[in-house]
This record gives sequence, C-alpha cells and structure tokens, in this order.
Amino acid sequence: MAKKKSAAGDPPETPPDVAVAEAQAAPQPDQPAADQTQISVSRGFGNWLIRNNCSLAFSSYQTGQLFLVGMLPNGQVSFHQQNYVRAMGLHATPQRLYVGSLFQIWRLENVLAPHERANENFDRLYVPRNAQTTGDVDVHELSVDRAGRVIFVNTKFSCLATMSITHGFKPLWKPPFISRLAAEDRCHLNGLAMDGSRPAYVTAVSRSDVADGWRERRRDGGVVIDVASGEIVATGLSMPHSPRLHEGRLWLLNSGTGEFGWIDPASGRFEPVAFCPGYARGLAFLGRRAVIGLSKPRNLTFGGLALQEQLEAKDTEARCGLIVIDLDSGRTADWLRIADPVTELYDVAMLPGVVQAEAVGFIGDAIRERVTVEAD
Repeated sequence: MAKKKSAAGDPPETPPDVAVAEAQAAPQPDQPAADQTQISVSRGFGNWLIRNNCSLAFSSYQTGQLFLVGMLPNGQVSFHQQNYVRAMGLHATPQRLYVGSLFQIWRLENVLAPHERANENFDRLYVPRNAQTTGDVDVHELSVDRAGRVIFVNTKFSCLATMSITHGFKPLWKPPFISRLAAEDRCHLNGLAMDGSRPAYVTAVSRSDVADGWRERRRDGGVVIDVASGEIVATGLSMPHSPRLHEGRLWLLNSGTGEFGWIDPASGRFEPVAFCPGYARGLAFLGRRAVIGLSKPRNLTFGGLALQEQLEAKDTEARCGLIVIDLDSGRTADWLRIADPVTELYDVAMLPGVVQAEAVGFIGDAIRERVTVEAD
C-alpha cells in the first residue's frame, strides 16, 4: 500500500501561509518516486476541508496517479497517492471510486466499516474490485446513471458509451455532426455534465467530422451540446472542458482562454467568473465554492491560445494544482500546488463525509493480503 505524508508545521524556509507535504507511493517505471512529489497548500485549505467535512480526489494522467487529500486528527493536511496508469476521469461517492485509465475503467470499493480505521487515521480504504477492459479508447470523464450504468466519454470514438460484458464498449450517443463511429478522435469530445443521473450536456473542442480535425479549431471551435436534443447550445469556445450543472447553472472551463464561468441559457453566451492560471481541467463543487484542476503546458499545448496571452499579460506562468474559487466574488479562496515532475492533472472529485482516504494499488503485498468477507 502506498505511504502517506502529512503537512506538518511550516519549515523555516516556507512562507507563513503555506503548508508543505510530500505524498508517497510505490514508484513505477516512468513515474515520479514518492519523495519527488512535493505538494503545498494555502493556509486556509485544511480549515476549508474541516468546515465542510469532506476530502478530495484528483488524477494525473501524465504521471498515472490518483491523489487523495484529507485531514489527520491533529489538524494536518494529509496526502495519499496511488498508481493508476493514465488516470483520468473520476466518479466518487463516499463508498466507491471509479477511475478511468489507459485501457480500463477501475471500480474501487471502501472496505472499512464506520468504526474501522486503516493505519489508525484513515476512515476509507478503497480497494480495486473490478477492472472493465475497454481497450485504449481514451476515456475522459465518466459518471453513473440512474440504472447504475457507468457512462463515459469515449473520446477516440467521439461518443458517449457504457461498458459491455463481451466487447470493449457499447455506444449510447454521438453528436449529430459525427457521421460514423471511428477510432479517429474527430471532435475531441471530452466533458460530461449529468442532470441528476442522466447525461445532460457534453463539451467538444470542435464540430469536426474528420480524423483529428479538432486540432485546427482549438482557439474558437469549442461547443456545448444538449444530449437529449442534440442541439448545440453554445459555440465559439476555446477547448472547453468539464461541464457541470450546479445550483441551476451550466458551468464549464473554457480552457483555451483560462476562464471558469457559466453558459447563459438564453443567449448561449459564456459568462466568465474567474481566471485560472493554468490549463484548466477537472471541476467539482461544494456549496458556493468550485474546485478546479490546473496543468502546465505540454510542449506547444498553449501555442495559439488566448491562455498564453493572458498569462503573459498577467506576468505569470502556468501552475499545476487545484484552486478553490468563491462563486460570489470570483476570487481564489484557497489553493493546492504540485511541483515538478507532476505537471498535468485531469479530473477532481469531492468526497463528502470522508476525512481522509487511502487507495490500494498493484505493487506490494496490500492487494494480495487485503481479503475481506461480505456479511450475510
């Protein structure tokens, strides 16, 4: 099982409003070793988790890791990381986690009873119980519908899909402008907004119907599509990601401009609320706060995008980590930052009622020896 490190008292060289921690996990080839992962948080980050009785999960497909962030009994922020190759989309409940990975979708179950603790302090222990092999279809975001089916964004085939007992996937829906299913990533379908337990909206980088055509429309070709009607409800976006319905509004990340905001249903216009100092992907809400994942550029990812222009105008560089945005003011209320070699995140999820969680991986004795028995 992966090890943990808490954010204890500030070391002398650390500014007084920053707590520093190192998250530890068994390294895999081409992944950062445990002592290389350095995470810092704003002074109020831990208090925010405590006040709301929650913790967070987020993924890094670049390093293939699932991160879990919570609080220890002594009030220290604690981090846990575990290896899942190309970890991307997350769906979380207090008892279950789904993780989209390179060619599988993993289901992890909490095996602790309410009174049990793992390693004395951890009130959830997520153990992988099922891996559905989809093949490399570039799973992006995922969720669960009212029938209990996993619905995922199959980016390579430009469709929404669910899992199949006998095949890699079963297609459920595709945008009207996609003429056929093909492993060509035509429009870069990427984000899924659920209305309760049904797919409501998706985001795509373009309306392209040719292989890899979306790359030519990164600056202003982005769209939001109503799944039920197939109608396009917003256009002119720049690499939109992570649509979410929250408190009666459709929110999203206009990643190519670095803006977080919402879609005006009457006009289809995007209304920005806050600037995100990085490439934004991954969005979760808790009351009047939004948690957003940030990434640094990969090669020429930002080339030709307004985001790069905005960063230069604000005299700053892209960051990797999380920011917590106040929906009323648009200000950054708290933050979490990760140092190199982790440079890219993908998704973030809330774990309500969870103080601090661990996850079991595939290296070491934990997955072999963690045997639990279901009660009658």
